[in-house]
Amino acid sequence: MTTRRQFLGHTAAVTGSFIAAPAFLRAAEQPPYRVAEKYEPQEVRVKSDLPAGEIYVVTARHFLYLTLGEGRAMRYGVAVGKAGLNFRGRATIARKVKWPSWRPTPDMIERNPSYAKYEEGMPGGPGNPLGSRALYLYQNGYDTAYRIHGTTQPSSVGRSVSNGCIRMTNWHVEELYERVPLGTRVTVYS
Repeated sequence: MTTRRQFLGHTAAVTGSFIAAPAFLRAAEQPPYRVAEKYEPQEVRVKSDLPAGEIYVVTARHFLYLTLGEGRAMRYGVAVGKAGLNFRGRATIARKVKWPSWRPTPDMIERNPSYAKYEEGMPGGPGNPLGSRALYLYQNGYDTAYRIHGTTQPSSVGRSVSNGCIRMTNWHVEELYERVPLGTRVTVYS
């Protein structure tokens, strides 16, 4: 027969494990894949005349910079397009989506016929190649079909492997997503 003391002790032990659960869940939110240290977000010095709140991408170096003003920027490692597939020039973030759906372009399907099974689209979610967030790049009010987005392949950061989009780890793109409003200007250099 269970005594009151045993019951209360057992209840405290069980309740304690439930109280500890949120800490366990928070630990699970940590990034499961760590990029090379140089591609981790870090504050860096940039030209002092760059206005705050703009994004600059240097594809040859695999870095995206979010300017903070006063000659400072947050630098993130990125993956960029294969040779000849990179976006270049200026654009504006005109759409932001959490867990975006994905639909390969006809050119992507031509380069990689295995994408044909997704020509009607793929819903957002953990297996979607756009990852957890997407920032849509527009020029003159038109979607360029290029994005700054998360990825299911975080090991691609630091390489030129995409179909032209700018990939970040999900952890990093989620941070950037929260920091930039619609209308943010993006300049991509090759």
